[in-house]
This record gives sequence, C-alpha cells and structure tokens, in this order.
Amino acid sequence: MKKKMSAFLAAVMIFSVLSGCGKKETKSGQSENVDHREKTELAFDNYGRKITVQGVPKKVLTLGPNCTELFCALGLEKYVIGDSLNNHSRGALPQYKETYDKIPELNHSSATRESVETSGADFIYGIDWEFGEEGLDVDELEQFGITTYMNSASTPDEMYQEIRDLGEIFCIEDKAEAYVKEQKTRISAVKDQAANRKPVNVLVYDSGNDGIFTCGGNNFETLLIELAGGKNIFDDQTKKQWITVSYEEAIAREPDVILIHDYDSPSVKEKIDEIKNNAVLSQLECVKKERFATIELESVLPGDRMAYTIEKLAGDFHEFS
Repeated sequence: MKKKMSAFLAAVMIFSVLSGCGKKETKSGQSENVDHREKTELAFDNYGRKITVQGVPKKVLTLGPNCTELFCALGLEKYVIGDSLNNHSRGALPQYKETYDKIPELNHSSATRESVETSGADFIYGIDWEFGEEGLDVDELEQFGITTYMNSASTPDEMYQEIRDLGEIFCIEDKAEAYVKEQKTRISAVKDQAANRKPVNVLVYDSGNDGIFTCGGNNFETLLIELAGGKNIFDDQTKKQWITVSYEEAIAREPDVILIHDYDSPSVKEKIDEIKNNAVLSQLECVKKERFATIELESVLPGDRMAYTIEKLAGDFHEFS
C-alpha cells in the first residue's frame, strides 16, 4: 500500500511540474512564481480572436514601445529578442531605461514581415497598428509557429486584462496582479483630486497639415484625458480612433489647452510654431496665452504608463483650469 501511495504522489508531483506555475522560496523567505509550465495549453480571447499558448514562450517580439516597456515593468525582458516602433518613442521611463536599452531592435519603425518571420520568435505581443491590411498577417505568422497577442485595449479594464493574461502566460500571476492594483490605486487618487474641478477642454494635436490629426472618442487617450480631469473636444467622434479634423472645427469647440504629442518628428517646438503661425488656430485664446501641454506618444498608448500619464496630465490641466 505504501509503495502504491508513493507512486501516486510521485505522479502528482511530476504532473505539477509539467503543467503549472509553481513557487519557490527566496532568500528573504518570500515566495515567487517559477516557470514549470511545459505542456499545458492556455486559451485566451484576444479581442475576439481565440488564441492558444503552449507552454511558456521563449523568444518574444514586443512590437511597440508601450509593449516593450510593459515587459520591462513586469520583469519579462529576458524573453524579448527584438522590438519595433522606437521611432515613436522618446525613451523608456527612468526606472526601465537600462533594461529597455539592452533589448535588441528588430526594426526602428514598423516591423517588416521578413524580419518577423526570420526572427526565430515563438510569440508576439504587439500594438494593433502593426497588424492588418497594411501590416503583419497573424494567420500567416501562426504558420511560422508564432502566436500573436494583440495589444488593443480601449479602456483601462481591458489593459488590466492584458496584464493579467501576460501574467498567466509567463507564470507571474502575482506580480501582474500587484501591478494592476498599484495602477488602480494611483489612478483612483487622481480621480478623487479632480472630482470637484470643472473638466478642461482639450484639443489633442498629433500633427497638422491639411487639418489636425487628432484622437477620437473611442481612443484610449480620450479615457486617460477624462481620468485626469479633462475632456477631449472630439470625444463625440467615435467611428475611428484617429481622425483628421478641420482647423475651423477645432476653433468652434473652444479648447482650453492644446495637448501636443511628442515623438520623433517634427519636434514639439516645431509643432507649436505650426500652431502659432496657422492663420486659423492662432485665433484661439489658448494659443494666444500659450496654453500648451505635451505628452510622449507612447504614454497615451495602452500599456504600463496609465497611472504615470494620468498623473502628468492632471498636473498640466490643473495649471490651466
């Protein structure tokens, strides 16, 4: 009987090692997750796409600076063999810069089909810009043994779910949940502070040429602005995340502040000069009073910077309220 029981316990232990994330004791006496999941297949609903992940991915591509920095924030940088879209980045936050800068660059701008398919990757976590008609084909990538999890959150709750899913995929559930909790706590504190203030009307200025390229109502940035005590003046435009509006439309909506995206080119200074020299926009009271706020483009994308961005915008909006 003892032999049978010993055999049973041994089998249970082997199954546990092969099928799950275990824990080990650290020197401080605390437990941390350990990657033991080799054979278990996990299933996820990735914004309507059903994906499965067999074991823990070993070679990951993070397509988008927001995706790369999230991996750094979660301590998953050791898995990343390449990233993209650093032309849309002003550099990682100070606490992640050293780690981020060590990650190899797959492509400085958008990832190319050839570079991805020859990378040796088995998993992609990438912003949805990188996929679709003009980007990568997720079905084709699957044929190369590459599973794709798209970063496509349009609300904080959706972003929290992405973080929890990554936690499950990489056996860091506790760390992922702690990160979500920390973000929620910081964001809640800003909401409480802004609750009694009148919302500041915000014009998002990504770029200008034949009109203003700005964000619509279903853009993740719109929610960040609202949580910081602002109101995107084009929040009623919900057909697309990114839209082009006329200068006359912007004037008619009377923004209190212009929020300028900071990324590769043109510079923030050049954009401010564009605005000031524009015959229509120069009539705005906020332009005359130089009520400009700036934010790095990657900071308004869904990722690890939700609390950081809301805190920064809240400070800027309070100055102009």
